[in-house]
Amino acid sequence: MALRHAVLAALLDGEFSGYELAKSFDIGVANFWHASPQQLYAELAKLEKDGLVEGRQVVQETRPNKRLFQVTDAGRAELEAFAAAPPKSSVIRDDLLVKVQTADRIGIEPVIGQLEARAVAADAKIELLGKVLRKMRGDLDEEEYLLRGERIGGYLTGLRGIAFEQGHRDWCRRSAAILRERRKTRAEG
Repeated sequence: MALRHAVLAALLDGEFSGYELAKSFDIGVANFWHASPQQLYAELAKLEKDGLVEGRQVVQETRPNKRLFQVTDAGRAELEAFAAAPPKSSVIRDDLLVKVQTADRIGIEPVIGQLEARAVAADAKIELLGKVLRKMRGDLDEEEYLLRGERIGGYLTGLRGIAFEQGHRDWCRRSAAILRERRKTRAEG
């Protein structure tokens, strides 16, 4: 997936400024796609040049003017083609895994600390995604929302984000515990 598809997908929800898009990414899209605000602004410019989004200037009296972007028919067609194409295999690229890979040879203290910190960060992300999902479904329980909810795509990706973070948190905690136990066993032996 290219950043262009993630931006186009986010813009399906309406008209956004670059700033609003960046906030949307931080909450709703960051669990499966990361982009800095600078990357988002550059991508919006490319998408507009390619005719996949259109922007309009909004004059504001008390703030600087802003540009709002929305998906064009060509942008929707691009997303439809993307959705119909076979998905690429997922890959993991995580520097923490490289550090764990070296734990037997380099030293484990910093790695244990980083595993524990990552588990805490995962808990925070789980809590944030849970709040987003609760807000999305309002008064409906989850099963009712999954059957009748208005915006199911974002909800389903949020559920995937929670599952990912839970698995990652559990792996980090288990790995840290194993490394601590190995350190203790070696010290006693």
